[in-house]
Amino acid sequence: MRRKPFFPANSSKQAIKLYTFGHRLLSSSSTSIHTSEETRTAVFSDVPFMRRQRSKGISPSSSQPRAKNQAVVPSFKFKTEDRNVFKDLCGDNKFKEAVDILCQQKRLKEAVQILGDIDRSGTRPSPAIYSSLLKLCLQLEALEEGKTVHRHIKGSGFKPGTVISNRLIDMYARSGNLNDARRIFEEMEERDLCSWNTMIAGYARKGELENARRLFNRMTERDHYSWSTMISGYVRHDQPKEALELYRELQGDVSSKNNKFTVSAALAATAAAPSMRYGKEIHSHILRTGFASDAIVWSALSDMYAKCGSIEEARFVFNEILEKDVVTWTTMIGRYLEGGRRKEGFELFFDMLRSGVRPNEFTFAGILNACSALAAEELGKQVHGHMTRIGFDPFSFAASALVDMYSKCGNIESARKVFEALPQPDIVSWTSMIAGYAQNGQPKEALHYFDLLLKSGTKPDHITFVGVLSACTHTGLTDKGLEIFHSISEKHGLTHTADHYACIVDLLARAGKFEEAEKIIDNMPIRPDKFLWSSLLGGCRIHRNLKFAKQAAEALFQIEPENAATYVTLANIYATAGMWEEVARIRKMMDDRGVVKKPGSSWIEIKRQVHVFLVGDKSHPKAKAIYALLGELSKKLKEEGHVPDTNFVLHDVEEEQKEQNLIYHSEKLAVAFGILEAPAEGSLALEMAPAVWSGNKQTEDLTHQIIINGHLPDQVELPNFFYQKLMFLSSCGGKLVTIASEHKSDVM
Repeated sequence: MRRKPFFPANSSKQAIKLYTFGHRLLSSSSTSIHTSEETRTAVFSDVPFMRRQRSKGISPSSSQPRAKNQAVVPSFKFKTEDRNVFKDLCGDNKFKEAVDILCQQKRLKEAVQILGDIDRSGTRPSPAIYSSLLKLCLQLEALEEGKTVHRHIKGSGFKPGTVISNRLIDMYARSGNLNDARRIFEEMEERDLCSWNTMIAGYARKGELENARRLFNRMTERDHYSWSTMISGYVRHDQPKEALELYRELQGDVSSKNNKFTVSAALAATAAAPSMRYGKEIHSHILRTGFASDAIVWSALSDMYAKCGSIEEARFVFNEILEKDVVTWTTMIGRYLEGGRRKEGFELFFDMLRSGVRPNEFTFAGILNACSALAAEELGKQVHGHMTRIGFDPFSFAASALVDMYSKCGNIESARKVFEALPQPDIVSWTSMIAGYAQNGQPKEALHYFDLLLKSGTKPDHITFVGVLSACTHTGLTDKGLEIFHSISEKHGLTHTADHYACIVDLLARAGKFEEAEKIIDNMPIRPDKFLWSSLLGGCRIHRNLKFAKQAAEALFQIEPENAATYVTLANIYATAGMWEEVARIRKMMDDRGVVKKPGSSWIEIKRQVHVFLVGDKSHPKAKAIYALLGELSKKLKEEGHVPDTNFVLHDVEEEQKEQNLIYHSEKLAVAFGILEAPAEGSLALEMAPAVWSGNKQTEDLTHQIIINGHLPDQVELPNFFYQKLMFLSSCGGKLVTIASEHKSDVM
């Protein structure tokens, strides 16, 4: 059947009008116009018109033909006056072309308005118009516009067929309006597989698995999508046992066949269980049935082994995948990083680069987060360099991870430079800067950035306030901290989290305001967690408050009786008060409960190699030089009048032995090694477990004087929090050591 021409016979004037209109738009844009054969024939047959066009330098070849008899579908955007011209050109019964153009340009509201033009014209929309509109509503997740189209369908008396009904079901199901979706489903005179699968998928997505299963059981015919949707629904909503039972049913159904989607869904169920035994059975089935060459199946198989605790087998499967894409690489790298095997994750990342696969923002973010956790700035800089070379998106969350990496590695200046280069910093970047300044001993800058955040119009989130309250804690701004704490709910409309309560208790406890802290704890709408009680216990240690120390410790004994830090901290407080019988009681309690304190450890990265030290460690190849340097430093400090504070050494031993315990703390061993090995200019990253520098103050903000080669550096404020800096000066120049520590307890 020959299609009705777009232009009536002998209507070259209308064709010329459209042709001229198109070229006028084309001349003002970088897009192209595709004309139909009919249009070109009508235009080019008008000899006077073509002569005028040639005089303007326009030839028939200016148009780019597609297929024969293709409708006019310009790929430009119309201005208001242009659209009016276009509507005039379309004339009556040409609304389908207008809707197609607007839908192509994702201009949904204007496309839906065409329905009103159709009503005024006295005609009825074709099914194709409804189908196009509903398709775009689904793509844009535009429920309100979709409802408008649905109302028009019902009002026009049009009886939708299977395709349009399926799209209505999908639209309502995806938006969570399952009752409306089910009503349309039940009203359908004829349903196809897509109807059933769409309705089942809607139920499964929302977790209404019983309704999904009832529909599934009613199906007289099922395809692989039916099975995989149902199995995946069980997995997504933490019912792996039911998912595996359904997969066994599939294997026994002679009318249904396995494919890569059902097998992948079953592997996801096995990983969620987790069941290594059943996972290996599926692995054998994969090898027998020919799915071994499919990358999707092998990726799911690798994920199954990793989640079942066998990362070696996961890596073996990964190595067998012939064509690894960026998702495959990133997932395997993430498995190593999440499992604490960061070195192997880093090595695989560089293997990925050598393979020629370009990392995406997920890859970069995962690697940078691992660099943050290890304070591995040098590696982070290499990643940054690679991001710059390939042109990373400054709007991506990888850019935020870069800011976070530099701030957590103690290089707040580089963090600031990256932050200021971002065209539109997100809340993660703002929070990283605030937390970075707070943790690196610059709380005033942290508060300044918080003010800038508010002025920028960015809404702070829960994590932002943790950084701000921490800044107040380490500046001693008790009143400011309380003001910000109350503003979280009163001004910003957020609910206080357990972290917020822990921060404000930490602030008050450090300031010695235990009664105020107690009032907040008593009035909390949520149960205090271990972090809050640990904060209170830490404040009691500073101010030697036995009453609240006992209360906090007892609460912690109930929450995590296996945590040695609580016992040690309480014993430290007793030791400071000279209550050695209580110290002995705590020791016995630890023995009775089988609690063992792990020795304090510190590690330092030099030239991409990590060196780990324990308290009194002499196993390092350079131990002799390290101990000699620390001995010399201790001697010169004494000569300058420095007296080490030995109150927190948890042993009833002679004073000289207590001083020795402080001198050879793991953290000091790592720093001394860094001084010996560091280049004259450069930085080191040191990460520590419980830190004790020989402070002579009872507050957490300690001032230290380190003498190297006879030179006395300026006093450096060393807040005992997560990230600290020391500048060691020597005759050959300054050496910066970035220290990352966890505030826990002293070494026993």
